[in-house]
Amino acid sequence: MYKHVFLTGPPGVGKTTLVQKACEALVSSGVGVEGFYTEEVREGGRRVGFDVVTVTGQRGHLSRIRDVPGSSHGRREYTVGQYVVDLPSFENLALPLFRNVGSADGGCRKVFVIDEIGKMELFSQSFIRSVRQTLDSSSCTILGTIPIPKGKPLGLVEEVRSRRDVKLFTVSKENRNAILQEILAALQNCLKHTT
Repeated sequence: MYKHVFLTGPPGVGKTTLVQKACEALVSSGVGVEGFYTEEVREGGRRVGFDVVTVTGQRGHLSRIRDVPGSSHGRREYTVGQYVVDLPSFENLALPLFRNVGSADGGCRKVFVIDEIGKMELFSQSFIRSVRQTLDSSSCTILGTIPIPKGKPLGLVEEVRSRRDVKLFTVSKENRNAILQEILAALQNCLKHTT
């Protein structure tokens, strides 16, 4: 029996957009939605980084392009490609969401959004722990996104991919407009079993 729904697919295919559309539909049907998205930040037409945005609209830095080489002032720096990950900012915004999710009035019908479990987010050990706990808790259904396997496998991503209680949708340019109804149906099905 599926408890969680995850989307995977190449970068830029529209996973976050689908997650946002699914959330709008869920909210309008009376389902509580919490969690966060990752949004790209553009300046003058080029991508300069990513922000974490909560479902309620709070926003914090996830990463930015390294502007000046050697500008890290000696602290440990987490980088993915050209991006420097702002771990404190990410954790300050994302981790409290996990704390609240299990405690909500005895596990009512709720969808918890994790977009995404990716390289940048996985620098945070607390985030990894929180995701595992939330996957194992019976009180909520997760709607999340994970990257497609590329290069070295990411532990938590592979865990999610291989879980029996996760329904995985692969998003492509061809199916991304048609797949929303299937995702919503899968989520509604998950929610039926978490009450």
